[in-house]
Amino acid sequence: MSTAYGVIAILLALLLLVSAASKLTRRPKGVVEGFVELGVPLWGLPLLAACEIAGAFGLVLGLWYPPLGIAAAIGVVLYFVGAVGAHLRKNDFKGLPSPSVLLAIATAALVLRVVST
Repeated sequence: MSTAYGVIAILLALLLLVSAASKLTRRPKGVVEGFVELGVPLWGLPLLAACEIAGAFGLVLGLWYPPLGIAAAIGVVLYFVGAVGAHLRKNDFKGLPSPSVLLAIATAALVLRVVST
């Protein structure tokens, strides 16, 4: 395992857990409003949070079991491709930076995990 992957995986896992917590607590400022604007039903927030939590655990466990880290990184990349796509579909450019940055970090985690295998 490379040190770079370890740092990126742990950073991304923490960010995913914070994001999941904000979805599960349905923070009214920002989170709920943003999802309503994008047309995501509120019953979907726990499902999205579960995906983020699973990704976070997969990235961290991928430190010891590389195939799981690769699978988790692929899942997180796809998750944020969907998030970026949802924002672009609604022309929501103000909400685009957060998922774009997380997509870039997830892509870095995927590349580093594959290269260090």
